[in-house]
Amino acid sequence: QVQPVESGGGLVQPGGSLRLSCKASGIIFKLNDMGWYRQAPGKQRELVATIARSGSTNYADSVKGRFTGFRDNAANTVYLQMNSLKPEDTAVYYCNTDPAYAGWGQGTQVTVSS
Repeated sequence: QVQPVESGGGLVQPGGSLRLSCKASGIIFKLNDMGWYRQAPGKQRELVATIARSGSTNYADSVKGRFTGFRDNAANTVYLQMNSLKPEDTAVYYCNTDPAYAGWGQGTQVTVSS
């Protein structure tokens, strides 16, 4: 099974922005709602955004109003635009189906710090 490939993370100051990208295999992407997950040190992985096949979205309360998920169906890619970043957003971010059943990729590290 081919894992998704995440990119776009980095170090950003509080209040800054990042855009994450995730490319998934065609079959996985086309047949499933996709989710962005994150795992902070010492914490369990959590779902922060769902981008449905239709393009509709749903967000965790902690990111609502700051994060925007969208997908490019032609490119089998899902994105997460993250604005007004806070230190508590620091985590490794992953994408997967929602619910998660595909293999996990390497993730991309997001660090929010001054």
